[in-house]
Amino acid sequence: MTMTGLEQWYQYIKSHDHAALWNLLHPDAVFESPVVHTPQRGRDITFKYLASADKVLGGPTFAYRGEWRSQNGAVLEFETTIDGITINGVDIITFDDDGLITHFKVMVRPLKAINLLHRLMGEQLAAQKSA
Repeated sequence: MTMTGLEQWYQYIKSHDHAALWNLLHPDAVFESPVVHTPQRGRDITFKYLASADKVLGGPTFAYRGEWRSQNGAVLEFETTIDGITINGVDIITFDDDGLITHFKVMVRPLKAINLLHRLMGEQLAAQKSA
């Protein structure tokens, strides 16, 4: 029995295996960030954002607190603490029939958390470019 896309996502969150993340993304995946106005289109850029978010957010305090499923996706509420700021948000994930992520939207609150994430994600993405 093969794992569903959502099960593969949860496995990635535990393993932080970037090859597994790459394989989970549809070639035409779209990523929507809480701080970038335009949707980011394509597997390459979606991978960069999600891998960076994993490094920034995926520490020991990261946890999913709620899950709501639809026929082709899920909304996952998460919480983590960075630099004393509690970050609360949701990942809205859409999958195709093969279980690949076609759309990934992140929404975050409060404003203090968005500002912190904006800075940390910018640093992480810049570090990826120079590596």
